[in-house]
Amino acid sequence: MASRNTRYSEVIRQRVVRLYRNKIDGDERTDWQRIKHIAEQQGMANETVRRWVLEAEIEAGERPGLPSLEEVAELRRRNAELEATVEILKAATSFFARECDPQPLRSAGSSPSTVTDSESHRSVER
Repeated sequence: MASRNTRYSEVIRQRVVRLYRNKIDGDERTDWQRIKHIAEQQGMANETVRRWVLEAEIEAGERPGLPSLEEVAELRRRNAELEATVEILKAATSFFARECDPQPLRSAGSSPSTVTDSESHRSVER
């Protein structure tokens, strides 16, 4: 994950989330009490810890929600790549279909010769 414009580093963020997730057996505190305890330990706002935990759960697929902005940007880049690949494959398919076609495509009403019908009749009459 890319670094965010915050005053806390990604290492601190990961450590706080790990502290929250390491629930000790016999710990009867609620989720909010654990968040408050960790925030006090680390000297940060309760809401910061709560938001980090929520984002970590969403990114891990443990909770429904929208992915992070970095993930959305990566998905958009990948989508553009795949669309370009599809266009290339369409063009290649069209090219090879024309190459393998035994009869070239003709427009309706045109004859195979390059001489017009009136010219061909004149040459026969002479």
